[in-house]
Amino acid sequence: MVDAQVRPSDVTKFPIIDAMLEVPREVYVPENLREAAYVGENLPLDGNRVLLEPRTFAKMLDALDIQPDEVVLDLGCGLGYSTAVIARLAEFVVALEDDAARADEAQGLLSEQGVDNAAVMTGPLAEGVAKSAPYDVIVLEGAAETIPPALVEQLKEGGRICCLFAEGALGAARVGYKIDGVLTWRHVFNAAAPVVAGFERHITFAL
Repeated sequence: MVDAQVRPSDVTKFPIIDAMLEVPREVYVPENLREAAYVGENLPLDGNRVLLEPRTFAKMLDALDIQPDEVVLDLGCGLGYSTAVIARLAEFVVALEDDAARADEAQGLLSEQGVDNAAVMTGPLAEGVAKSAPYDVIVLEGAAETIPPALVEQLKEGGRICCLFAEGALGAARVGYKIDGVLTWRHVFNAAAPVVAGFERHITFAL
C-alpha cells in the first residue's frame, strides 16, 4: 500500500510513512471488507460514510504536517484507523463518531492495539468536542460543503483544518488556517468522498 499508493503520491515525510507501515489497516475495517483493506479506493461504512483511500488520507496528513506536541480532533474516525495513524504523529487524538456502536468498537480496537494516546467520543460530528478544545489540528474523514462555526471556534488560533470539499461529482482537499479567528483556505489536491452529515450547505430561498 505504502509503496504503491502513498510514496508515488509524493508523500515522503518519514513519520507518516512509518505510521502507515506500522498500523495494520485491516484491523480497523469491517470484517467483510478486510480483503479489500489495502485497495486504492474509499471503503464504504454504514450511514453514507467511508474509510478514505490510503492516498487521500496520506496526502491530507502530509499537508497538515502534524507535530509530536499537537492535539488533534479526528472527525468521523470510523473504526479507528485514522486515529491510530494520527496517534503516532501527535501528542493526543480526540476521535469523534456519530454512531455509538461504531465508536465503542473503535475504542476497543484502539485499546487492543495499544493506542493509549487517543479517546473516542460519541456525538454529532458537526459539533466537535468542545470540552477538549482548542485543537491544533482538525481532520474530517470525508467531504464537506461548509464548515460548521462550532469547529472554527474549537480550532486554536494559528491551527489548521483539512477536509475534502465536494464540488459536484469531483472534490478538492483543502487546508484551512485560522488567522484572526477566520479560516483562510489553500488548495492541496483533488479527491472525492461522500458529504458527511452535518456538513451540507443549506440553501435558503428569498422572495
